[in-house]
Amino acid sequence: MSPMLATASAVISFALVAYTIGVFSERRLGELKRSHLVFFWIGLICDSTGTGLMSIMAQNSGGTMSPLHPVTGFLAIALMLFHAAWATYVVFRGNEKTRRGFHTLSIGVWLVWLVPYFVGMLIGIPVFHVSDPIALAAAAGVVAVLALALLLSSKRSHA
Repeated sequence: MSPMLATASAVISFALVAYTIGVFSERRLGELKRSHLVFFWIGLICDSTGTGLMSIMAQNSGGTMSPLHPVTGFLAIALMLFHAAWATYVVFRGNEKTRRGFHTLSIGVWLVWLVPYFVGMLIGIPVFHVSDPIALAAAAGVVAVLALALLLSSKRSHA
């Protein structure tokens, strides 16, 4: 593994950790706080940095690349940017109702973000030899199982 690939993978994985901490600490608390913003913005910055490094490597490799991962990755970053910006607005200008219900958006963005994370992991591990449709289906399947588990745990805690 090249040093640039290792760095990009580590930075993107750190984005996963930061974003997950922000989303689930907000969910557990049931309210959006300033501390959550820090994790959302760190996640966005790390994901954008890692994605930029990956893009540089892809351009320098000269090989052909499918549009699946770059397109889903860009959409996820755009969604993360919207989420972090909206969270910032809600913390500083929103009312109590919008702060308390914000975790629903956070979980949705986190789940959508996981799709390109898993797609990139599956496509990027040479030993798997996974095609784009298989990677997308597998990533969507993992995310669907996570979404179902979160939904069921949410219903249990409200019962």
